[in-house]
Amino acid sequence: MDWKDKVVLLTGASSGIGEALAIAMAKRGAILGLVARRKVYLSALAKTCEGLGATAFTYPCDVTDAAALQAAADGMRKEFGHIDIMIANAGVSGADAATRAYDPAGVKNVIDINLLGAVNAVAAVLPQMIERGEGQIVAISSLAGIRGLPKSAAYSASKAGMTAFFESVRLDTLGKGIDVTIIQPGFIETPLTAGRTHNMPFLMKLDAAIPHFIKAIEKKKRFASFPMPLSTIVRAGKVFPAWLYDRIASRARYRE
Repeated sequence: MDWKDKVVLLTGASSGIGEALAIAMAKRGAILGLVARRKVYLSALAKTCEGLGATAFTYPCDVTDAAALQAAADGMRKEFGHIDIMIANAGVSGADAATRAYDPAGVKNVIDINLLGAVNAVAAVLPQMIERGEGQIVAISSLAGIRGLPKSAAYSASKAGMTAFFESVRLDTLGKGIDVTIIQPGFIETPLTAGRTHNMPFLMKLDAAIPHFIKAIEKKKRFASFPMPLSTIVRAGKVFPAWLYDRIASRARYRE
């Protein structure tokens, strides 16, 4: 895929995977609409991308604000006529004590950002993509959504919901020129995984992980999961009987 002048709307752009994706796409010549809550970080990222020769617009807003996200998408379309790719990347871990204790407000916050924020992003771009007969929407989900994990109820639920939502969208848009890519990474060194005291299995450096994201988008894969050893283990766990899965998964300490 030629990224030159591809119009991309990216949520959760201000740090971690989003920031690294923005820089990778800027190097390839994409036109970027960067969405995140932190205006200062977005502005700095836009300057970095422009220094690489890309065109970058910033939209400081919260993905839980459907109207603001719609306005960001409208802004990109006003400038360039259409959006080629939307990447729903915004997310939080829900690693605070209250959320881990199933506090309804904490769980709701994770679901609102990770799942409903992605729904808002889809709603902001999909009707126009269908009308145009062309477009790609990308979900940055997680292997954590395959089965429930210790101390991860809200996060796992949000990512499981995200995966199912995007898969349903793919089925609903078959034959309409829309590509839906669901990416399920494992552990990656980002602010989201920082500060944990226990080792995370098959932890990937961010720079090593980004080419996997780019390749999945370029090839318009329906599903992409990595790293392969962890993906294989997690997917095998999907068919384990509950008693065996409980015995194995309950020993995990990587969220501590």
